[in-house]
Amino acid sequence: MFEAKLVEAGFLKKLLDAAKELVPDANFECNSEGIILQATDNSHGTLVSVLIRAKGFERFRCDRPMPLGVNLSSLSKVLECAKDDDTCTLKALDDADTLNLIYEAKRSGHIAEYDMKLMDVGIETLTISDTEYDARITMASSEFARLVRNLGTLGESVRIDVSKEGVRFTCDGETANANILLKHSDEELPAPKTRKIKKEDEEEEEEKEEKPDSDGEEEQEEEDEEETGHKRKKKAKVSKKKKDESDDDSDFDDTPPVGVIIELSSHVSLTFSLKYLVNVAKSSNLCGKVQLLMSSYVPLLVSFDFKQGHIRYYIAPND
Repeated sequence: MFEAKLVEAGFLKKLLDAAKELVPDANFECNSEGIILQATDNSHGTLVSVLIRAKGFERFRCDRPMPLGVNLSSLSKVLECAKDDDTCTLKALDDADTLNLIYEAKRSGHIAEYDMKLMDVGIETLTISDTEYDARITMASSEFARLVRNLGTLGESVRIDVSKEGVRFTCDGETANANILLKHSDEELPAPKTRKIKKEDEEEEEEKEEKPDSDGEEEQEEEDEEETGHKRKKKAKVSKKKKDESDDDSDFDDTPPVGVIIELSSHVSLTFSLKYLVNVAKSSNLCGKVQLLMSSYVPLLVSFDFKQGHIRYYIAPND
């Protein structure tokens, strides 16, 4: 049996908003670790890869690995029947031919239940190989969405050049041309531990000024040992706390960067279809920042990482 409960149905709506425009039918591969979707569009110009981790659900159960073949447009229509803040529970029995969706309103006793027919989607599981990219651009997802939407009104393709100068978007249209340069942001955030380090330095200075006399050396040493032991225990507790927070993704940072962050090992220049990029940009409402990873002669990777997992698009270059 498979059962997964989301705190808000709106999350799944946003997740499918872009994917449904690119991929008509797909398998949700469910296992004990979560849900994976990997599929290409009909022209094989874009590959969509979705991961929702098991811990991203309020409740998750999957007794055995099972594929759920769905038409993404149909699933999106069923999800539109739910309010964004409704809880959404997905259920499917072993070898079932339907997917059960239950929406429950948080502020009332309203419960709605829908059964959607599953499909036999004969799509092979795709293997995405690890790639070392020559350029990585990190920027606010809202800025990325605005940029590609504007360019999409002018032309059909965009050339992306990444160099020491910055990242340049060039688009040639029938009525107008666009040339947009985004320079690397040099703004640095203040070190979060500055105040703590200063306090420790002051304590050391005080210890130097107040040296114990010879008669009280033994008492001072015992106090120092006791204080050191206390600090070690406290440090161990802090370390354990940090580990626990890391395990439940409480340290996940979705803050949009100030400006654009560019990491570059060599110059990259590739051209992509704006039709794909405009659809991909619809995922911008899932998180605060987006990463674009590029290398010559390989697909562009557009990655939106959120607390529950990620959605990634691999877009083939035009040339």
